[in-house]
Amino acid sequence: MDQMHQLTLDVSGTINVTDPASVRDAVLAIFQHRYPNVDFGLIHTLYDDFTALYAGELEGFLACDTTYHDIQHVLDVSLAMARLIDGYDGSHPPIEQLGPDLALTGLIVALFHDSGYIRRTGETEINHGAQYTKTHVSRSALFMEEYLPTVGRSDLVELTGKLVHFTGYEYDPDEIELTDPKHRVLGGLAGTSDVIAQMADPAYLEKCRDRLYPEFELGGVTRKRMPDGTEHIIYESPEDLLLKTPEFIKGTIRNRLDGHFKGLYRFVEAHFGGRNLYMDALERNCRHLEGLIAENNPALLSSSLLRP
Repeated sequence: MDQMHQLTLDVSGTINVTDPASVRDAVLAIFQHRYPNVDFGLIHTLYDDFTALYAGELEGFLACDTTYHDIQHVLDVSLAMARLIDGYDGSHPPIEQLGPDLALTGLIVALFHDSGYIRRTGETEINHGAQYTKTHVSRSALFMEEYLPTVGRSDLVELTGKLVHFTGYEYDPDEIELTDPKHRVLGGLAGTSDVIAQMADPAYLEKCRDRLYPEFELGGVTRKRMPDGTEHIIYESPEDLLLKTPEFIKGTIRNRLDGHFKGLYRFVEAHFGGRNLYMDALERNCRHLEGLIAENNPALLSSSLLRP
């Protein structure tokens, strides 16, 4: 398998996460196996509309122009979400399972969690979707509020509008008001899938340097204005972002995956028959970068796109 082809595959090396139809079919197979005799026909519509949105073919929207938070990232997240839900329900008795309707709800959140990066045709004052970095999650909730009634699921607007905030930093996940404990689990699974899918990407480190840093610059995330009027530099360059990435990964595992999301990533092991391919790949990325930093390698990642 050539290197570039490998970069289009999921952590199992079996599904092309740049192809919406391949991911849709994989998700459908997971849900149909877990919940036999349930009609999941809406999933076809969801993936069709999602694909049109990112291609700039959905009325009222321009094409996605964020190269880190792109269609591959979201497809990868939606696949991870289906696997986590499958593993979770397969590990619990029927009364504690999420069930097919919440499974579909979680998939919707995963598919549209980054829709807020996409510019609307009337937003001429904004030159790039990354300028919405700080508010994109609330914008994603607004997108679903407008979109879900068009596919007959107005009943999910309020819940998806809350659950999508588990994927961002606008609100502390523990402060999101939810009355059903299963809804909090679903939110935790959404946040978990977003984290593990991107950090397990074989090109995660290169994408941080070449794609995420420019998005952060456009979104005003590389610098922070302090109360006394001074400016604090968070990331001074793409290389500086990489130098700080190992601690970011470890902090995310500690504070979000194990903290806010209660270690829900472990349920993907039930789907894979005992292995956690996402955490294995994530940790491999971290070790690789730590090794380059320890060597004081000035190029950092220029020599290879893939972890050995």
